[in-house]
Amino acid sequence: MTSGTAGPAPLVRCYEAASMYYVQGETMDVIARHLGVSRSTVSRMLARARADGIVRITLTAPGGAGTLEAALRDTFNVAARIVPVREGTTEIHRLEQVAAVAAEELVALAPHNGVLGTAWGTTMSEVSAALPRRRVPGLTVVQLNGATAPEGDGPNVGEVLGDFAERLGARAVGFPVPAFFDHAATRQAMWSERSIRRILALADRASVAVFGVGSPDPTAALPSQVYSGGHLTDGDLELLRHDGVVGDVCTVMLRQDGTWRDVALNGRATGPTPAQLSRIPRRLCIVAGVGKARALLAALRARVATDLVVDDATARAVLALAARKEKRDHGLHGQNGQHRQR
Repeated sequence: MTSGTAGPAPLVRCYEAASMYYVQGETMDVIARHLGVSRSTVSRMLARARADGIVRITLTAPGGAGTLEAALRDTFNVAARIVPVREGTTEIHRLEQVAAVAAEELVALAPHNGVLGTAWGTTMSEVSAALPRRRVPGLTVVQLNGATAPEGDGPNVGEVLGDFAERLGARAVGFPVPAFFDHAATRQAMWSERSIRRILALADRASVAVFGVGSPDPTAALPSQVYSGGHLTDGDLELLRHDGVVGDVCTVMLRQDGTWRDVALNGRATGPTPAQLSRIPRRLCIVAGVGKARALLAALRARVATDLVVDDATARAVLALAARKEKRDHGLHGQNGQHRQR
């Protein structure tokens, strides 16, 4: 008898504590006395209530004129969620803060009885680990771009897919190809295989995609896994520098102006191009850290995202880069006009 009733009781108590705290406005001390527990136990109850979906906190940003959200919307036609992060924090803390907000945003977008496509890497590992335990009926998660096992202790796609499966009750489908083929011809041959075509067809059915942006900047505090995990040779990296690449989305390389079609390495990449991504109705891009500002600007100019979760410092950096480019272009147009008048 006792074992049959012991299971639900903790969640019921968590619900009672959450109701008193969030709905009734009681203090933790009052709740602790009412439930006959310590104040620290109440704190743990509230944390569990949030983790298990008993409490779902929804914030609505003002988004009016003069806000970062409005500036990003007007400049790039993207719906942005800005995450305020305190100055002087570490980059890993910044990423954790953004990932926590992005995880809630992702769960809200996850389609019931539908397909969600996901990339992999440092950002997506943090996001998937931050997902609340909230079952999404009929959800299938498919890996969008290939990946081999990383060198060292870096994140890998297996962890991302495993978190989706465990926390959201999703069916997870991997994509068993490398991040980049050694030869474009090998990629073309693999794309003709039935097993690979089935996964590509599943990805084509996705109504939501989620991804970060990668940056080849070697000075970045949190280097992107695509460039630091042994997926590219020294020759590949030199080729990227020659082509003016500033970052990638789903391992498809981008220049700062958002162009990608004639970048040589993309013939060997396994992820969806910006053109292919654009066929997915909702595309959530997640970025943390000003070291990725140039890469994010390229992604936004390539129109890969409909939705964006980004920290406030990075949002300001991207807008400053965009404004600087527009000012320079305007100056060049003005000079050309003067030359024509002469």
